[in-house]
Amino acid sequence: MLGLDERTETVYRMMLTHHRWGIKELAHQLGMTEDELRAALDRLTDLRLLIESAPRGEVAPVSPEVGLQSLLRRRQEELQHRQEEVERCRIAITSVLDEYADLYANSQRRHAEQLIGIDAIQARIGDLAAQATFECVTFNPGGAQSAASLAASKPLDESVIGRGVMMRTVYLDSVRNDSLTAEYADWLTGLGGEVRTVPALPVRMLLIDRRVALVPVDPANTRKGAVQLTGAGVVAGLVALFEVVWRDATPMGACTERNEKGLTGQELELLRLLAEGSTDAGAATRLGLSLRTVRRMMADLMERLDARGRFAAGLQAGKRGWL
Repeated sequence: MLGLDERTETVYRMMLTHHRWGIKELAHQLGMTEDELRAALDRLTDLRLLIESAPRGEVAPVSPEVGLQSLLRRRQEELQHRQEEVERCRIAITSVLDEYADLYANSQRRHAEQLIGIDAIQARIGDLAAQATFECVTFNPGGAQSAASLAASKPLDESVIGRGVMMRTVYLDSVRNDSLTAEYADWLTGLGGEVRTVPALPVRMLLIDRRVALVPVDPANTRKGAVQLTGAGVVAGLVALFEVVWRDATPMGACTERNEKGLTGQELELLRLLAEGSTDAGAATRLGLSLRTVRRMMADLMERLDARGRFAAGLQAGKRGWL
């Protein structure tokens, strides 16, 4: 997370206790070649964990209290920046969908086509997947997938990946607790696809070859139908949104980690949703969790914050830098 690989960390630790040793002594004690050691020293310098001391031009390690805290602050700033990027993309997508919703009725826009009914949507997904030549990426909010839905997806997925098309899928973190979805993810990964998860997703979405997008008419109610978008600007925006989310998503086979405040991604997203005025039910929908689970998570957070009510919890979360 901080940019320190095992070798670089080992060199840093050794220099803290033997800062007067030279290149040869360090390389010998660490079992490295001098080139490997110099590469690690360059990395430590880039991370500002080594400084050059005048006038002899030697390098010395920065104390962990200063150096590592500085690294952590930079990492926090980067994560905050990425979260802001995702939020800006989410707002932009909502605006685009609202704009196109007003244009369908005129039937004057060739870049947008509305699909009504699940049969029409599924048929279009099949057609688009059959036309894919190099990439198929999806956002799948809503939590655990049904056995019927997963079984229906397999033949299409197998056909697409079998043609050499790259397939990347993002689910909610909540699917990690569902054995059927986890088994499907393992199966898809075995074929050559990639699966990652995040605490929350902005919208359900399918992107084919970075030229066609399929999104719901109403992100809050996918039963209202879907829209196929082919406008270059709109599709480019959706591709950018996907890449931002994908970059911060956790591979399905890896464990989700707690941040420096001890919060999981789901807990942090729950606090954000509630701070925005979302109800427990609304937060449960966004996170793909049951209402009971969300309430249990909130009770646990309030206990950790030593807060008796949600307002007090919000104040404490702000004071502690959780939000």
